[in-house]
Amino acid sequence: MRSGYDAGMTKKGLLKGDLTNPRCPSRLVLDHVTSRWGALVLIVLQEGTQRFGELRRGIGGVSEKMLAQTLKQLEDDGFVARKAYAEVPPRVEYALTPLGREIAAHVEALGDWIEANLGRVLGAHGQR
Repeated sequence: MRSGYDAGMTKKGLLKGDLTNPRCPSRLVLDHVTSRWGALVLIVLQEGTQRFGELRRGIGGVSEKMLAQTLKQLEDDGFVARKAYAEVPPRVEYALTPLGREIAAHVEALGDWIEANLGRVLGAHGQR
């Protein structure tokens, strides 16, 4: 690999990352799926295929630039599929890939936990 990271192998011969290694490319993937916008894109796309404007409206507060950048990262990682139609005006749709649906379920579970335990977390702020 270009990063100089020597990835380990699983029993099935697949590459296995090491998040504790600062040179491991798995850290970039972690950054993409756990960033605020990456996590929200994955969660919102679980509802189905959406156009850019629909995604932007579904994710309050994200700028066009950040959404475009996040979608590109998630597409490069194989989590999001982008389909452009040769129409006027141009139409582009985004959907989760099978790999994206798998990671989105994990991200959504984390989001569900945060929402369900928000009171406890906020309560901990007052205990300092």
